Order: sequence, then structure tokens, then C-alpha cells
Amino acid sequence: MSKVYSFVSKVGHSYQMIVKVMSFLIALFLIIWLMPRNAKFKYEYQKMRPWQHESLYAPFNFPIYKTAEQLRIEQETSLKDVYPIFVYDTKTTKENRNLMIRDFESQWLGNNADKMKNLLLLEKVYDTIENVGILSHVSILNNLKSESLIDVVRDKVIKSKPLRDFYTMKTATDMITKLLSNADSGIDKMLLNKLLLAHLHQNLVYSEELTTQTKEQVLSTISLTFGMVQKDELIISEGEVVSDEKYNILNSLRREYDAHDTTNLFVKNISLYGQIIIVSLVFISLFISLRFLKSDIFNETRTINMILVMMLLVIIPSFMVIKYYPNMIYIMPIPILAMLLVTFFDARIAIFVQTLTLIIISLAAPNSFQFFVVQFFVSLMAIFVLAKNTSRPRYFITYAAVFASYIIMKITLSLIFDGGLENFGWNDVGIIAMNALFLMLTLPLSFLFERVFGFVTDMSLLELSNTNTPLLRKLASEAPGTFQHVMQVADLCEEALFAIGGNMLLARTGAMYHDVGKIRNPLFFTENQTGKYNPHDEMSYYESAQVIIDHVIDGIEICRKYHVPEQIVDFVRTHHGTRRTEYFYQMELKENPDEEINEADFRYHGPIPFSKETAVLMMADSVEAASRSLKEKTEESISKLVDGIIDTQIKDNQFVNTDITFRDITIIKKVFKKKLMNIYHVRIAYPV
Repeated sequence: MSKVYSFVSKVGHSYQMIVKVMSFLIALFLIIWLMPRNAKFKYEYQKMRPWQHESLYAPFNFPIYKTAEQLRIEQETSLKDVYPIFVYDTKTTKENRNLMIRDFESQWLGNNADKMKNLLLLEKVYDTIENVGILSHVSILNNLKSESLIDVVRDKVIKSKPLRDFYTMKTATDMITKLLSNADSGIDKMLLNKLLLAHLHQNLVYSEELTTQTKEQVLSTISLTFGMVQKDELIISEGEVVSDEKYNILNSLRREYDAHDTTNLFVKNISLYGQIIIVSLVFISLFISLRFLKSDIFNETRTINMILVMMLLVIIPSFMVIKYYPNMIYIMPIPILAMLLVTFFDARIAIFVQTLTLIIISLAAPNSFQFFVVQFFVSLMAIFVLAKNTSRPRYFITYAAVFASYIIMKITLSLIFDGGLENFGWNDVGIIAMNALFLMLTLPLSFLFERVFGFVTDMSLLELSNTNTPLLRKLASEAPGTFQHVMQVADLCEEALFAIGGNMLLARTGAMYHDVGKIRNPLFFTENQTGKYNPHDEMSYYESAQVIIDHVIDGIEICRKYHVPEQIVDFVRTHHGTRRTEYFYQMELKENPDEEINEADFRYHGPIPFSKETAVLMMADSVEAASRSLKEKTEESISKLVDGIIDTQIKDNQFVNTDITFRDITIIKKVFKKKLMNIYHVRIAYPV
């Protein structure tokens, strides 16, 4: 039974570690499961540079693909023989002819002798023009010359003729005028002209569908390749310069590798085993580095989970793009991970995690070396621009910096590897622009991570530290003395953390909220008492101590009511640690010397500070409050006060859970002394 209890006890103590390991294993499984398993081309090369690897022989038969420029020229040449296609509208032409004859019959007012002559002329002119064809006016004709050819489909037969062989409505009208002008006597020219103009129609109709189909058919006949490389054939020798021809063959081999069928079980398993090993090493590196170099991050399970979720948020969509649209990989906003990391952590963590993430994605990405180089330097730019200032305008500056960095890196690598900018065009610029647009998801995602994982960003802290927030306005109106106190404490905390290093904004915000619990009973605290009345005079020392101690609990409840983040509530919870309400405890001992006093009744419930920021707040809170009671505010009295209060807190073991050092404490004392002397306008006594 004791062994079972011991095992359960060990599991209980190791629960956090087990959860962290499980999180890493789940992330590892998801990445391995979704990672594309194509054979990878392992060589890197540059045009007009020596081949720096061993002589390369063809591992299998593969075609030599034409370059993009070769395909473009061949396509343009082929499309020159594709003419716009017009379809002769036989049905409408016939219908209009019959309608014209009926209108003639109804409108003829002359004698019967001339009627037949007019009708024959009417039909002859109509047929002369319509049988040749009148072109419908479309924009494509604007770019054609009179000698340009078009294809005409008539009676299921297609013929190519020059544009000048057909009528337009203008030339058809001119032809009517010409033919009627030479007519014999007895011809009603006005009637015939009227009927012809009313019933002529554009019977050569442009068919965009047929034209497009013909173009597609012609393009489909163009071969993407122009030769074959046989298995074991020498592709390039060691030290040989990578000429244009060799460069194209190497690109063809790389393309075959990227599209190579890995349904072969042996090849697939070998690829899988390699991916498991390298991804496992990446996660082991992350696990060990966080545990031994960033223990403050590693100790928080939610922090580990948030980092892993951020990584998966970038890695998994990247794998999907690589698998289905490999040429669109740069549309993925991979720097978004670096921006999210630097929003919640420091630049070192952002660089380290981003680098490990890029290693994983590069295992599957085409042109992995170029991909890694581009993404690494662009991510560094995002981190450097955003690291010192995470305000909202700064994010938009970062988007612009990332866009510019992508353009510069892509141009640079095109010059290095391709020997020119032939493979870099407006399509690449459009993809990079889409990447920059997707980066705008950083702000909503950071808000989402704040809510899900309970973190706060600098933007949230800036909003919370605004004195116009409802809770701080309530504190200012209902406990004005306490409000002035917390503002002074916030200044002290900020100055101290600037000197020793730490999150100044977090400490300042925490300091502004640490005493909000005094809103419940503001008159029980000296800074809010304006007259001679003191409610403690009507209470026992024990009761007074309980009211004072309860302001911590009240503060926690009020903060949660106003949805203040837990990181700020931690300052409320720890700012008195487990210290005694010394005045009431000593007065209780003095008044009841013969009774046994329970010291715990006069102690705050804790916990004690656990970070530099919460430790500095405890020191600043006590020092600032005590300085108000000094009768003579001199350099000596302030110095003695600061040293005495902080040394007492050290002896009371209030800082044993923090990473603060004695050197830090010495610096903090100097900062407090200088700041308090400035507040109370104390002149420094210089030696004579």
C-alpha cells in the first residue's frame, strides 16, 4: 500500500512535467503526420559558379524541361497563327431577308411593272453585302490591321481571310449608296435604301469561346520538355562551371525530385524515419533550452502550450501549401510567428523558436536553402523592428519592413542563383504583397492568445495603465489618497526596473492596481483620512488588522469583477506577501501582555512575491507609504528608512521565490532614495 501511495505521490509531483512532455509529443506527432514526404534534392548550386559537389550522375531517367522564357517565346510564336474566330449567322441573315421582302410588299405604292424590278434589285444588294458578311464590332478588332487574318466559320467550314474582305456597318452603308446610285429609272431608291438599312445586320459574330478553345488546343500541343537524360548519364563534373544548359538540366532534376512518386514503401519509410529524427532533435533542443536557459518560461505549462500552438499555427498551413501549391509557399506569412513571439516574449526567444520552426518547414519546402535564408532574414527584420515597441502603429511599420525585406532578399537570391532577374516578376511581388496582408492577422491573433492562454501584451498593459479606465477612475474618486499613493509607487517601480532590468510596463500597471481593494473601506487607510476622525479608534486591534488584511482579498475580487488579467491580479495578491500588520500586532501585544496572541491573525495571507516585478512592488509600496509618516524628510532619514524597510523584508524571507539578487537590491535602494529625495525636494548634503 505504501508503494502505491509513493507512486501516486511521485506522479502528483511530476504532473506538470508529464503535461509538458505530452504537449511536445502531440506537437511532434502532428508535424510528422502532416509533413510531405517527397524525395528531396540535396544539392545547392548557382548559375555560372563551379559545381562544389562530387560529380553528379542521373539517378533515373528524367526529361529536360524548357525554361519559362523558352516556353513563353514558343507560346507567343504558336499563338501568332491563331486568328480571331467569327461565326456566320445564317439563320438570322435569312430571317432578316424574308422580313425585308414582306416589308417591301406592304410598303410598295408604285405600279406593278416596276415592282418586280425593285424587288430584284433589293434582293441583289442585300445578298451582295450579307453573303460577304458584316463584322460585329468587338474590341479585338481595334488592334488588327486591314491585312490581318481572321477565321470565319460558315456551314461548318472554317476559312482564313484578311479583314479587308469583309464589311463593317459603315462600309456596308457606303456600298448600298453606290449600288443604288447606278440604278435604272423606275427604281424607288429611297424605299430600297430605307429597307436595306433597316434589315442589314452584323452577321459575322465573334466567338470568344471558339477562339479560346483554339488557343488552348494550340498551347496544349507545346511540349514542356525538349530532351531526356538517361539513368547513370553524367550530368555535371566536380568543379565544372554551371552553365545555362547545365543549370536547366539541374533544375529539371530538382523538379523531378519534388514531384517524384514516393509510393514506394521503402523510400517512404526511409523519408519518414529521417523526418522523425530531425523533428525530434528540434523539439528536444527547444525543450532543453527552455528548461535550462529560460526556466521562468518552462515552469509555466500554459507558456509552453502557447509556444507550441504558435509553431503549429505556422508549420501545418505551410505543409499544406507545400503539398498542394509548392510554388505559392511565399504567400505563407511565416514572420507572423516571430511577431507573435516578440509580442509575448523577448527577442531572444523569438529568434530561437523562429529558427527552429524554419528548420522544420525547410525540410519540406522546395529550394530549402533559399527558403530558409529568405525567411530567416525577413523574420529577423520583423523582430528587430517590433522588439522595442509593440504599439499598434509599430505593427504596420513592421508589415512594410517585412514586405521590403522580402523584395530585397528575393532580388538578391535571384541575382546570386539565377544570374539575373528572369525568374523574378510581378507575380512574385503580388505573392509577397499577399504575404504582407496576411501578416495583419498578428493583432487579432495576439488578442486571441491573450484570452485563451491568459497572457497580456504591452498594448493591453498600456490600455490598463490609462487612468481613465473605469476601475482607476473609481479608485481616484472614492479613494483619492490611495490613488496618489499608487501613482507614486508606479513611478518608483518603473525607475527601479529600468535600473536593474525587467518588465517596466508590467510593474507600473501592477502597481496602479495593487491597492484597488481599498475602495471597499477607503477611510480605514490613513492616506484617505482628511480629518481627525479615525474609524480604527472604535475597533479592537485585531479587527483593525483584519480590515487592513482584507484589502488584498477585496482587491482580487474587484479586479476579477472588472476582468483585470491575472498577471495584474498577481501584484494585488503578493504586494504584502506574508508580512505582519506590524503596528496593530505590536499594539495588541502591548495592550494584552498576559494573553497569548496568535501571530497568524495579524499576518497577510500571501503568497510572497515570485518575480522581480512583484518584489520591486513590495519594496516600493512599503517605502512610499512609510515615507509619508516621516516627520523630517532629510537625506539621512530617507536613506535610513529605505534601508530599514527593505532589509526587514529580506530577513522576513519575502524574496526567496524571486530571481532578484543582492546587487539588484542595492541598486533599487539607491533608486528609491534618489527618487524620494526628489519627491520631497530634499537637498543632498555635499561634503565641505
